[in-house]
Amino acid sequence: MPESIVILTGAGVSAESGLGTFRDAGGIWDQYELEDVATPEGFARNPALVHDFYNTRRENAALARPNAAHEALARLERLLPGRVTLITQNIDGLHERAGSRRLYAMHGRVDRAVCAACAHRWPSPPQLSTHTACPACGQSTCRPDVVWFGEMPYHLDEIEQALRRATQLVVIGTSGTVYPAAGFVEVAGQLGAYTVEINLGRSEASDAFDRVIGGPASEMVPAWVDEVLGSW
Repeated sequence: MPESIVILTGAGVSAESGLGTFRDAGGIWDQYELEDVATPEGFARNPALVHDFYNTRRENAALARPNAAHEALARLERLLPGRVTLITQNIDGLHERAGSRRLYAMHGRVDRAVCAACAHRWPSPPQLSTHTACPACGQSTCRPDVVWFGEMPYHLDEIEQALRRATQLVVIGTSGTVYPAAGFVEVAGQLGAYTVEINLGRSEASDAFDRVIGGPASEMVPAWVDEVLGSW
């Protein structure tokens, strides 16, 4: 089987770009109730609150810059064409801005909007509100184009195919608690892939990996990329 590296990233890969993680101590879910700002039910109860929450996330993402981990992953894809597939749980768009192209943003993008009435998608303005009109149908039924708890992540069919082809799965900066992504290591491992975790500290899923690398993503990811390229 040809070598195929599948990489899954979570909030930890963007933390050093100044974007908060979600489940760590002091993270975003310590500051907000996820049921209020990251569920369809929360949006139905108080859409203004949800828009305010994501307007802040959007502004923060726009001001952030890709760090050395994002840039190293883009370099790996560029130097191993057709061999690297990147899956991210992040909605900040930093991988794309670093140059990654073979990428599946399974939780959507905060810089995009979707109409709940007609499903039209478009680049989001800096601020969305309950008064924002859909450019396709004109209704004020817009929301951030992100996947909330209780909704189906994007690109699952393509991700499943990538996992089936993977000879190596590398998981970077995730808590290992949010499914279906938390189950990728089990799927890939059962199919014979070598599995690696790169995280600031051990996660709940660390024991499932063949290799665990601890340390800041901006240091450990470039070092791992250099290691892979050196062995190719």
